[in-house]
Amino acid sequence: MRARTILLFLAVLLAGAMGGAMLTPPTADAVSREIIQIQQTVNQILQNQQDLRTDVDTKAASMETLVQQSLDASSHLNQTMGALQKTLQDASANNGANNNTLTQQMQGVTDNMQDMQARVAKLAQQMTDIENTLQQISARVSTNPAPAAAPIGTNPGTSPMTGPPAATDSSGNSSQTPPAPSTDQPATSSLQPISGDTLYSNALRDMNSGHYDLSRQEFGDYLKNFPDGPFAANSQFYLGEISYAQGDYESAIGAYDDVIVNYPKSPRVAPAMLEKGRALIQTKKTAIAEREFRELMRKFPGTDEAKKAEAALRSLSPSQ
Repeated sequence: MRARTILLFLAVLLAGAMGGAMLTPPTADAVSREIIQIQQTVNQILQNQQDLRTDVDTKAASMETLVQQSLDASSHLNQTMGALQKTLQDASANNGANNNTLTQQMQGVTDNMQDMQARVAKLAQQMTDIENTLQQISARVSTNPAPAAAPIGTNPGTSPMTGPPAATDSSGNSSQTPPAPSTDQPATSSLQPISGDTLYSNALRDMNSGHYDLSRQEFGDYLKNFPDGPFAANSQFYLGEISYAQGDYESAIGAYDDVIVNYPKSPRVAPAMLEKGRALIQTKKTAIAEREFRELMRKFPGTDEAKKAEAALRSLSPSQ
């Protein structure tokens, strides 16, 4: 019985010791090590988070730089394309103006050559007329030789001053021999210049020399005196060119209209329509000018004037 009591007491003491050991808080060293480990773990997590954020920020900055560079490149490309387009438009306009000037100069040279050929042909005809006239005079002189003068006193019925007495007809009326026709008149008439060709040639020369007022008067005189002449359409067209050169665009439009209406079969119709459109642009009548250019392209497709009209339309409406 006593031994049992002792064993039970020992068991109780062991159980109490074990319970106490279990309930006793850990020592300070153990707690410090755990805190240090936790702090190290937290610091490692924070460092990893910081590294991740830094990496994300770096990549975001790189992406932003790339995007900005792309935008800058796109903007620069747009500016370059705009400048190139403007350069092309200016070059097209300059080429159009240069081509127009060259065309006018070439047309002037062609007209001068035509005038020269016409004048040479007229001079040849005049020379032929002169030769024919001289041959007629020579024939008359050879067939009707002049009578020799009689010596004074050889015939009492004659006088060196008065010539032979007048013949009388059956009724007793006297009649004298009619004088020979003058030989100077045919030669004088054959030397008269062709006024129409000369007038047009002078007007063209004065226009090319910059004497616009005199040239305008001469072209007007040609149209007044030779409305159906071979250079009538040219004269009317050059009246428009003179007005355009002097800045009188309304008068130029009217002159070009007269070419289009009065000379519909003339080669000057297409140039007149082109120049009329340009004069309309100068007067700020852009819509009417566009219609004129389209009408020119419809009536004269494939011509130089149609191509210039198309270029003018593009300059008026770049989106076309």
